[in-house]
Amino acid sequence: MQVQLTFDAHNPALLADFWATALKYTRETPREAEAAPASDRAGYRPGQDAVAIVPKDGTGIRISFQKETESKRVKNRLHLDVLTAPGLEGEKRMAVLAARADELSDYGATRIKRWEPDGDNPGYLVMADPEGNEFCLN
Repeated sequence: MQVQLTFDAHNPALLADFWATALKYTRETPREAEAAPASDRAGYRPGQDAVAIVPKDGTGIRISFQKETESKRVKNRLHLDVLTAPGLEGEKRMAVLAARADELSDYGATRIKRWEPDGDNPGYLVMADPEGNEFCLN
């Protein structure tokens, strides 16, 4: 069984480029797009109404971004955790997360909340992508 994540987006290309940067993915090539599920291609103009990104090494989940005119209205029920500082703890961990947050802010992300390390919680940052979808830097 294969899995694909799909984001609705006002600007699929912009959101695809942001997430490709955040996840160290790459835009899918036209040849790869031909192998995409038919439902992902139906009625869309590739590169404008639908764009997908894939892991650079070819392993992992394909992520598709499709044109949607409605605006996001509520908190996500699902969010991505971007593993940024595995194995790090305390202030060193938080410094690495903050540096990555600064980098992603240059691509349109915004910081929402900082959770300090405390007991079982190693500390993380809650962010939003350029269209307001929440994600965490862990």
